[in-house]
Amino acid sequence: MTSSNSASPASRTIADFVCGTAPGALPPEVLHEAKRSLLNFVGGAVGVAYAPVVETAVRVLEPFSGPRTHTLIGRHERLDPLSASFINAVSANLLDYDDTHLRTVIHPTAPVAPVALALAETRPLTGAQVLTAFALGAEIECRIGNMVTGGHYARGWHITSTCGVYGAAVAAGYLLGLSPEKLAHALGIAASQSAGIVENLPTEAKNVGMGNAARGGLVAALFAEGGYDSAPRAIDGPLGWARAAGDEPNLDELLGDLGTRWELLKNTYKPYPAGIVMHSIIDACLDLRARHTIEAASIASVTVSGDALLLARGDREVRNERDARVSIHHSVAAPFLWGAFGVRELDRERVLSTEAMALRAKVKAERDDKIPQGGAKVVVRLADGTTQETTVLHARGSIQKPMTDGEIEDKVRSLVALAGTNLDAEKIIAGVWGLDVAPGVMALMAATVARVA
Repeated sequence: MTSSNSASPASRTIADFVCGTAPGALPPEVLHEAKRSLLNFVGGAVGVAYAPVVETAVRVLEPFSGPRTHTLIGRHERLDPLSASFINAVSANLLDYDDTHLRTVIHPTAPVAPVALALAETRPLTGAQVLTAFALGAEIECRIGNMVTGGHYARGWHITSTCGVYGAAVAAGYLLGLSPEKLAHALGIAASQSAGIVENLPTEAKNVGMGNAARGGLVAALFAEGGYDSAPRAIDGPLGWARAAGDEPNLDELLGDLGTRWELLKNTYKPYPAGIVMHSIIDACLDLRARHTIEAASIASVTVSGDALLLARGDREVRNERDARVSIHHSVAAPFLWGAFGVRELDRERVLSTEAMALRAKVKAERDDKIPQGGAKVVVRLADGTTQETTVLHARGSIQKPMTDGEIEDKVRSLVALAGTNLDAEKIIAGVWGLDVAPGVMALMAATVARVA
C-alpha cells in the first residue's frame, strides 16, 4: 500500500510501485479482469481491421514503416512496432465497442494493450509479464483520469487519448525493465505527448489521438531507456500537466492505496457499439418495444431525460456513423426501427435512411439531474395519445449488470464473424484466457493474422 501523502513527485511514486510489482503477482481478480479487457480489445480490433479508416491509416504509415516485424490485429500486413501500436489502438477504438472505466469514461485498453503486445513481439517476454504490464498500465491510466476528471473534460480534452499515453508508457517501461528513475522519466516524457480533443471526436482526427496515445507511450519509454530525462514533477508540478489540463489535481485519487484499490476492477464492457452513456437509452427503448409491441410508425414523439453528461455527449445532429454512435436520437431510432443496436444499425445506409432521420426528428432530450450518470428515462407518446415510459438506472454491461465472461466471448465471436477473414475465434479466446501461463504472445498474435486468398 502506498500513501498519497508522500513528498516524492507523483511520477516517482508511481514508478516505485510499478517496478516493485513482480510478473503475475497482482491479485487473481485483477489479472482476470485484465484478460477480460484484452479479450474485448482483440475482438474489437479484429472486427474493423479492414474498415476504410483503418485501411487509410495503414496506407499512410506503410511507406514510412521500419522493418515489417509486428502484427496488425485482424490484418495480413506487418509494420514496425510504433506503427503497429498506432494501428491496433485505432482499430480497437473505432467502433466505440471497447471497454469503459465509467467514472472517467476512459477506454483503458485501446491505448495500452497494443504497446504491451508490440514489445512482446520484439523481446522474449512471457504472457505473465505482458498481462501484468497491461494491468499496471491500465490502472495508472485510470488513476490519472480520476485525478483530473471534471475540469479536464470541461476544457475539451479527450481523456482516453490524454491519459492513455501514460498507461502505454507504464506498460512499455515495465516490459523494458526500466529502473524506477527511468520509468519516472518516461512518465514525464509522456506528459509532453498527452493530447486529444473532444471537438474532434466525430471525425477521423479522433483516431490520430488514439493512435498517438499508444505510440507516444512507447516512444516515451524508449527515450527514457535511451537516457532522456524529464522534470521530476512533470505531472503534478505548479506548471505540470495536471494543472495545465484540469483543475487542482486530486493526488489522493492518483496515489492513494496503490496496490489495494484497483480501478481496473471498475472496468465495464459494452453490449452495444455506442457511447457508454447511451446504453441506458438503448436498453429502455428495446424494453419498451418488446413489452408494448411499439412500432416505429406509431410513435408521435419521444422524450429522453438524463444528466448533463448525457446531453453534452449525445444531444447532437447525426451527420454520419460516428455521430450516430454517440447520439441520443439514434439510440432511440435504431431499437424501435430494427429491434437492435449493433454494428449493422450503424451502417451508413441505415444511419442516413429516411425512416431513421424521421424518427430521430421526433426525439427530444431534457436534462434531469435527479437521474444519476449512466441512467436515462424514456417517455414514448404514441399517435393515439397514450404514453409508455421506463427508467433504466443501470444499463447492461455496467458494474451493477456486468457482462459475463461468456457474453464477452460471444461478442468476440460475432466480431470475428463480422470481419469475414476466416479467423478462428476459439483460438483467439483460448489465447487470451491462457496468457498468464503462456511462454509468450506469439500463438495469440498468430491467431489474429488474417489469411489472404
